[in-house]
Amino acid sequence: MQLSLPEDSVPVKDMFERFFADEATSARVRAAEPVGFDAELWKELLALEVPFMRMPADAGGGEMSLFDACLMMEQAGRRLAPAPLAETLVALRILGLQGSFAAREWIGKVREKGAVLALALRSVADGKPQLVPGGAVAAAILTFDGKDLAIEIPSEPLPAPVTLGGAALGLFTPGKSTRILLTGNADAEQIWSAGIEEWKLLTSAALIGLSREALEMAAAYACEREAFGQPIGTYQGIAHPLANDVIDADGAALLQMWTLRAIADRAADAGGLISTLFWWASRTATNSVAHAIHTFAGYGLSNEYDIQLYHRRAKAWALALGDPEAELERGGRRLFMGEETRLPATGPVEVDFESPDVGNPLAEELRELLSSILDPDKHALFEENFEAHDWDVHRALGRAGFLFPDWPAKWGGRDADADSTRACRRIQSELGWAGLAGGVTGMAGVLVQQAGVPELQEEVLLGFARGEFTSCLGFTEPSGGSDVFAAKTRAVRDGDEWVINGQKMFTSGADLANYVLLLTRTDPDVPKHKGLTLFLVPLNVPGVEIQPIHTFMDERTNATFYSDVRIPDRYRLGPINGGVRMMATALSMEQGGSHYYHQMRKMVDAVADWARNEERDGKPLIAHPDTLSRLAKVHTHAAISEALAARCLWTRIAGEQDLAFGPASKVFTTEAFIVDSADLLNLSAPASLVRGKEGLGQVEMGYRHSTASSVYGGTSEVLRSMVAERRLGLPRSRA
Repeated sequence: MQLSLPEDSVPVKDMFERFFADEATSARVRAAEPVGFDAELWKELLALEVPFMRMPADAGGGEMSLFDACLMMEQAGRRLAPAPLAETLVALRILGLQGSFAAREWIGKVREKGAVLALALRSVADGKPQLVPGGAVAAAILTFDGKDLAIEIPSEPLPAPVTLGGAALGLFTPGKSTRILLTGNADAEQIWSAGIEEWKLLTSAALIGLSREALEMAAAYACEREAFGQPIGTYQGIAHPLANDVIDADGAALLQMWTLRAIADRAADAGGLISTLFWWASRTATNSVAHAIHTFAGYGLSNEYDIQLYHRRAKAWALALGDPEAELERGGRRLFMGEETRLPATGPVEVDFESPDVGNPLAEELRELLSSILDPDKHALFEENFEAHDWDVHRALGRAGFLFPDWPAKWGGRDADADSTRACRRIQSELGWAGLAGGVTGMAGVLVQQAGVPELQEEVLLGFARGEFTSCLGFTEPSGGSDVFAAKTRAVRDGDEWVINGQKMFTSGADLANYVLLLTRTDPDVPKHKGLTLFLVPLNVPGVEIQPIHTFMDERTNATFYSDVRIPDRYRLGPINGGVRMMATALSMEQGGSHYYHQMRKMVDAVADWARNEERDGKPLIAHPDTLSRLAKVHTHAAISEALAARCLWTRIAGEQDLAFGPASKVFTTEAFIVDSADLLNLSAPASLVRGKEGLGQVEMGYRHSTASSVYGGTSEVLRSMVAERRLGLPRSRA
């Protein structure tokens, strides 16, 4: 796993961030309207050889990696650079690969004379007019008619209609220009089709940059603008939509990295991911600028404010190819119908989301162990609840050091690195062992390692790791809900002991556990965040009562009551009144990347298999555009969800700044899980109504289980506030 910006790519990002900030100012973007072309910027790009950077070296190009080209385009998108950069990068790369005399001649014209070479994004075989980005200022247009590549040279400038947002769109009619056929040994269809896929990637990068910049502008304004005596960013009606959008924009950036990695690896879903990335980047840009405009309110509608420039281009750039929803459907055909894709060459892609699952010795050892002990007839596999807990399996994993493989060997772990640990978790998911009791116990164990006294460490850590006993979480209270810091459960010091009184709700797994990680109030006279202390409380002491609460997800949770419970001070974790700091660690683990994407993938695979055997209107249901789009949407959400979870893990591994990445992961994944499980239930109805553990039964199960996912570990509303504050810098939010 490696998700940091590669060392060689850092100067690329920095250089183009400075370049476009200096040379594509909002004043120059405005001056370039209505056409959307800045001739001076074009000259500056040529002077830096930027349009030639994706060309092969043997054609005189820079052979820049596609990863770095996307970094460059993101910076161009941030500043709305008024030049047909994506189109020219692709067109010149195609000419460099094609290699004919005419191709080399036109490369020279761009380099030496500053000619603009535009790219017709659709085949010209039907002869119909099409809007060409950059065509309004182009000396020539590169075209493909389904068989041959050609350069068409208009006898006069193309008509340049006034459009939504300046992209120098020209109305091009094939066959009415001088046509130079590009002949050679290159496979014209291959390099053309790969070029269009590359254009989608580069344009997606520009849309990601546009989205992020628009959101930063809106956040800055929301910190300054006041209403009713408060900055408007304190109101959740402003903060939460922006939080959703920045999660989506960051998700788009991660999905782009994910897609580039898939292309480099020639993964089976690489082609589908290119299409769905383009759809997602377009959707995200549309939503981001809409909420940004709403934040600026009436001022955002005025020409004097720059946000309207972003609002118009968010649509105009993507729609040059057509309806983005059609690209989602195309993604579905590629993912579920096996439609072939011509993939572009990426060059080096030095990011990696994947842990080495295949062949990882530790993971394969775990696979062998689980395969020998898991029995579908005995164990509740693929069940995400504590009812699926089985002590025999739990203890077998503990004896082998697999409950917490990343723990030190002295505490019962395997000293595993992050990649091996993640590989083990994925094996568990693949084989259907959720192990929720282990996950919660692991959280308690980490806190004991970090903040527990030696006596407590000796008492619990080996027992936790060996599977001899478990812990549960005692955070939520009847009157507090997700506001865990409003805890009223009291802990009062009495010599070397503490006396605890209070009640906790939704203490899942308490009926199985030996300990509870309990948040208490130790000083009621200070602000609520300052008077909290965390304890690991044994559940077998006098005064503890556990009452069951049953849910429609077939899951038992509990209410726990504490009446004059006495525990020694050694069960305290961290300093007195230092519970917030301890809770930050606990919540970062609980919210540190949701893993429902495993279930999302199982559901979409089940529905796809079912749809292949169902007919509607005389053809398989899987072949219907609506079916393909809906399946592709879930596939995309699952990829983004996994990428967001991976970012959480990598941030901890690399020690990088955590801007509420855990809460962002949980918000996105749980909300997608809820929406997608309901949609897949609809798509496969009425067969999906029948309960079961296989096939469509997984959809029914996912629908029921998804309901609570946006509540566990903090409601989405609370987590959105955390994202707004830490990722966007907004003030603490209020209703």
